[in-house]
Amino acid sequence: MSYTVTPTTLPGVLILEPKVFGDARGFFFESFNARDFAQCTGLDVQFVQDNHSKSAKGVLRGLHYQIEHPQGKLVRVTQGEVFDVAVDMRRSSPYFGQWEAVVLSADNKRQHWIPPGFAHGFLVTSDSAEFLYKTTDYWYPEHERSLLWNDPTVGVQWPTTSQPLLAAKDLAGLALAQAASFD
Repeated sequence: MSYTVTPTTLPGVLILEPKVFGDARGFFFESFNARDFAQCTGLDVQFVQDNHSKSAKGVLRGLHYQIEHPQGKLVRVTQGEVFDVAVDMRRSSPYFGQWEAVVLSADNKRQHWIPPGFAHGFLVTSDSAEFLYKTTDYWYPEHERSLLWNDPTVGVQWPTTSQPLLAAKDLAGLALAQAASFD
């Protein structure tokens, strides 16, 4: 099994498409293979935690990152569709504060690699969505931060015309100018 890997506008952020085998019975694909992941991406990472969430249409989760114990994330959708966003939070990067997005769905089976040093979030665009992701470090709630989802300095173009459904921590997210960042 191997992936088709597509670089994005932010160096290090990747879109991965697995090889899918399908017929009249359905489909099969390896959603993760450490050897192939390393070979196709050039990355030597170890995943330590898998997470799974389900959200209703209009839910926006993010933009989250851990200021200590930063996490790389390999994310995918197993039911529904989301608009998935990565924001560069590394002050020394020429891309600091820039974002990119990809549509992830159960149908397209794409995966999104978000390296450590990036904020991550998604908006559910289908009736509901189930979202799975692997992380390269454990969750430490005391180190979690939220970048304000609608900070005009960052300017994410979320595909919605109404106010998304947000958790309290996301409503209290900080603008890029005030947010903790990486060197």
